[in-house]
Amino acid sequence: MSIYVGNLSYQVGQQDLKEVFSEYGTVKNVQLPTDRETGRVRGFAFVEMETEAEESAAIEALDSAEWMGRALRVNKAKPREDRGGGGGGRREGNGGGYSRRY
Repeated sequence: MSIYVGNLSYQVGQQDLKEVFSEYGTVKNVQLPTDRETGRVRGFAFVEMETEAEESAAIEALDSAEWMGRALRVNKAKPREDRGGGGGGRREGNGGGYSRRY
């Protein structure tokens, strides 16, 4: 399991998150997604702790806490949903119109 951390400052770094969460236990991993085009932090992260008890302690302490000028959203991460393959959703046929015969 991991922890979702939302509403992060765009100035935050992985080390910043590791320091804050290490107050509640051993941090195994920090993922800080960035925008593909700009390389800028996207405003959320995932933090993995050593035990579930440490995760719960961090969530309880940090959810709604103000950090770097922002009120954090901290909760258990939900499993990623399968969004299916990409694709334009193109329909074959007459484009949704109707045809009239005389």
